[in-house]
Amino acid sequence: MDTTRVPMSRRHFLCGSVAGALAAGTAAARHRDDSLDDKALIAITLDLEMSRHYPKWDIMHWDYEKGNLNEATKQYTVKACRLVKAKGGVLQSFVVGQVFEQENVDWLKEIVAEGHPVANHTYDHVNVWSTKTENMQFRFRRAPWLIHGKTSREVILENIRLTDMAMKTRIGVRPVGFRTPGGSSSGLIGRVDVQEMMLESGFTWVSSMARGVSVKQENPTDEDFQRVADAQKDSQPFVYPSGLIEIPMSPLGDVASFRREKKKWKLDDFLKMIEKNVQWAIEHRGVFDLLGHPSIMYVEDPEFRTYELICDLVNQASDRAAIVGLDAIAQRVAKKKADA
Repeated sequence: MDTTRVPMSRRHFLCGSVAGALAAGTAAARHRDDSLDDKALIAITLDLEMSRHYPKWDIMHWDYEKGNLNEATKQYTVKACRLVKAKGGVLQSFVVGQVFEQENVDWLKEIVAEGHPVANHTYDHVNVWSTKTENMQFRFRRAPWLIHGKTSREVILENIRLTDMAMKTRIGVRPVGFRTPGGSSSGLIGRVDVQEMMLESGFTWVSSMARGVSVKQENPTDEDFQRVADAQKDSQPFVYPSGLIEIPMSPLGDVASFRREKKKWKLDDFLKMIEKNVQWAIEHRGVFDLLGHPSIMYVEDPEFRTYELICDLVNQASDRAAIVGLDAIAQRVAKKKADA
């Protein structure tokens, strides 16, 4: 284990103190739900951030202000949460801390009040795999003085802790888990240093793995859909040797399906893939973790057909499936590990 201590400024000390308190409170609040042990667990997740090329192609300035959410993105999130709750589930969000600088966060308070879990997605949408500060975020390339004199480890930890503090200050809740900005086909395998940062920050689970699948970029075939469904077995949760739980993002998410200028999937293609993936999870009592971005989906799926479909498939499966947050998935993984 790396026992190197990071020099702590007053800001770091305060952030660390809050993170410790949040972690303790989260652990105390957890309870095991044995009723989920033999069910397919379906997670609908939204990364609350702005996305390049949306709502129109060639819009790039969001790379520098990922958390400056526009009104359409916020309203789409709220409406998706209402829909999922009305159909008996919860929707898991991952929030970029910069959004808490906006004047009004009542929409986030509503989500929390309705029982939807909100998790940490760093403050500036930083690359947690980066070992060089200049590669951590577009914002820091333009304004390097924001992280002057800091190591990459210090920048990552501060980004995590500031988001913890912002959540507690503005909406009064603790973060329920962590998702890395971006994903890696190998997750945090081989990056014990990053795993330890997550554990140090009080998280028992992360969502960092995003495996790719080779499919047609336009007009996918039944073979493409089947290839994606077959890939679900390689995107099931597991435990790293460090004890940190990984909950992969299931292929394919909205970025991989839609974010191309000309050749991209139609919504009906996306829905057909989603149906096969959810059916795979139900048949195998597995996990399906759909990655979405409201800043993309309000353009590609303005009528919320994706979320209607998932909820209907789960409800049709009755007691064989449930729509849950990622914390419930992590609890089942931890229980299986302990019982093994």
